[in-house]
Amino acid sequence: MSDQNPKVIVLMGSKSDWDIMQHADETLTRFDVPHVCRALSAHRTPGAVMDLVSAAEGNGTEVIIAAAGGAAHLAGVVAAHTLLPVLGVPMKSALDGLDSLLSTVQMPAGIPVGTLAIGKAGAINAALLAVAILARKDAGLRDQLQKFRDEQTEKVLNTTLP
Repeated sequence: MSDQNPKVIVLMGSKSDWDIMQHADETLTRFDVPHVCRALSAHRTPGAVMDLVSAAEGNGTEVIIAAAGGAAHLAGVVAAHTLLPVLGVPMKSALDGLDSLLSTVQMPAGIPVGTLAIGKAGAINAALLAVAILARKDAGLRDQLQKFRDEQTEKVLNTTLP
């Protein structure tokens, strides 16, 4: 979903991250959250990252999800340029994503990045956490999130084993 004034920006360091980050896109779409997905690199397109992030709050964005692998500095670079909540999603990489996780979660004191799980679970949970943040000011979105949680509960309670 693309929007001139997205509530959430889903930013990934490379197009190759889309296979995982499409799950964040799908989750935000499920909740009808206006969002935009972009592939920009903290290292190869730092000016474009800074321009996007610097304009985000003025454009109505409330949360930024940043995913990257390897050195994974994207979330930290983004967080350094905004006061908006930044949710980091580490991608699988050379060390099976552990390098990405550590470089995302080990931010120095003063520039926080909320870090989620490596890969698909992290992408989905980052989107759900963004929804929860937005739902604090949006009763309709809060109701949708509660319904989603209730459906998960019912699914588990209705599970039968052989």
